[in-house]
Amino acid sequence: MQTIVTEQLKKGMVTAAPVVTKNGQIIVSEGVLLTDPFISRIKFYSIDSVQIQDFKEPDAASAENISEPTYLERIRGYAEFQNFQNDYTRSVRKLKAILTEAAADNGTLDTDYLYQTVEPLLAKVSISFEIFNILHTMPTTEDSIYAHSLNVALISSMLGRWLKLSDRDLETLAVSALLHDIGKLKIPAQVLDKPEKYTDEEHVLVKKHPAFGYLILLPYPNLNPHVKNTALMHQERCDGSGYPQKLKGEEIDWFAQIVAIADVYDAMTAARSYRAPICPFTVIADFENDGLQKYNPKFILTFLEGIAYTYQGSRIRLSDGRDANIIMLNKQFLSKPIVQVADGTCIDLSRTPQLSIQSLL
Repeated sequence: MQTIVTEQLKKGMVTAAPVVTKNGQIIVSEGVLLTDPFISRIKFYSIDSVQIQDFKEPDAASAENISEPTYLERIRGYAEFQNFQNDYTRSVRKLKAILTEAAADNGTLDTDYLYQTVEPLLAKVSISFEIFNILHTMPTTEDSIYAHSLNVALISSMLGRWLKLSDRDLETLAVSALLHDIGKLKIPAQVLDKPEKYTDEEHVLVKKHPAFGYLILLPYPNLNPHVKNTALMHQERCDGSGYPQKLKGEEIDWFAQIVAIADVYDAMTAARSYRAPICPFTVIADFENDGLQKYNPKFILTFLEGIAYTYQGSRIRLSDGRDANIIMLNKQFLSKPIVQVADGTCIDLSRTPQLSIQSLL
């Protein structure tokens, strides 16, 4: 085993121990073959040195043949993903049981127990920006309602922390997000899970899920009103374009306003059985185009800036096929950062409307 300073790391080296930040976060697991993206990640976190297995310098041909991992392969190689996936699978299973019981006739709902089932995951959210990378690459699941509800709770919790909410409000927010789609349990699974476009009748039925959710939660007298309102209002939009009541602005519960953002973001970026995840920068661009009208400006701007920051330093593919690294954000155009291509040229995407970020690498 050797200790190698970060600036001397080379492709082909293999980590002999987990690479850990000053805050104790593992960013690269033990036994990982280092490639350029992994080395860039280590540098991004300002790691001084890395424990490396005994290393023999490869010849030029061998070095060139070390293939770069895809974005998906790289994330799944991180220790965060491996640890997170075990807790995530258990939480989805528990969440399914809890929501099914709560939605049943004469059902029961213990929100303390509900919160405890996801608390280990929420603790990981509080210390790691990798949550967004990890959620994008989680395997698809048949329990899509419950996985989506869990994702929305995790994303809402991160946004809540960026907004500096109190611990009590963060817990209420997490419970609100976990229960926001409980009304969908009253809709047949063959309708909800169909990959094709809904018929007009199916679309009308699906749009009733906020009201169904509110009616499910209404009999629970000790349930925080924000939780019930979030089930009813998470599809409302600040410009009045939402449903079911076409509420506007402050008429919408502010917990529901936060969950609405997380709900849309996860629906677009999470993997589905019928499509790959949509690139986060495509979603950021969509939010920038109409987000300030549809969503609370403070909430959406805080969210977009936080999301974009998590991808600073990432490797991406441009719409013209070139690969590049994100080197600086444009605060006015978060979907269009400044990137650097292979020849060293820097491109300000906010000044080149013909170019956009197509995917993460």
